[in-house]
Amino acid sequence: MRTLSDHLSTYAAYHQDGRNIATHFVGIPAIVLAVAVLLSRPVFAELSGVAVTPALIVLALATLFYLRLDVVFGVVMFVLVGLCVWAGNHVAAHSTAAWLSVGIGLFVIGWIIQFVGHYYEGRKPAFVDDLVGLVIGPLFLVAETAFAMGLRTKLRDEVVERSRTMRAALSGKQAAA
Repeated sequence: MRTLSDHLSTYAAYHQDGRNIATHFVGIPAIVLAVAVLLSRPVFAELSGVAVTPALIVLALATLFYLRLDVVFGVVMFVLVGLCVWAGNHVAAHSTAAWLSVGIGLFVIGWIIQFVGHYYEGRKPAFVDDLVGLVIGPLFLVAETAFAMGLRTKLRDEVVERSRTMRAALSGKQAAA
C-alpha cells in the first residue's frame, strides 16, 4: 500500500509552480464543496437527525482512506470535508434549481481555476495519470498548509526530495515521447 509520502510526493511532482499551487487553494475547495452539494441529494434515511446521503457515505469512505494514511491529517480532512457536507446539506434543502446552480456552478468554476493553474505549470493534472490524485488533492493542500506553518518538516523534506526526483523522471518520459 502506498504511504502518505508516496501520495504527496507523486502529487507534488505535478505541482511545482507557485501559481499552480495557489490556484489549487481556490479550485480544490470549490470542487470539494461542489461535490458535497451535488451528493447531498437524495436523502436515503435519517439516523438520529443526520441525513444519510451519498455525500455522507463519500465522507465516511474518504475519512477512512485519509486516516489510513495519517491520523492527524485524517482528522483534519474529516473536519474540512465534513464542513463541506454540512454546507452541502443546507444547499440541498433549497429548490432543485438553486441546488443544481450552486453545485454545478462551483464545480465548473473550480475546474476552470484548476486548469488555469496547470497552464502555468505546463503539465497535465496528476489525476490524468492516477485517479487517486482526485482524493489526494485536498490532502495536499492540508499538507502544504502544515508545511508552511513549520509543521511536519521531516515529511515536507521527504516529499520535496522525492517529488523533484519524480518530476525529473516525468520530464524525461515526456521528452522521450
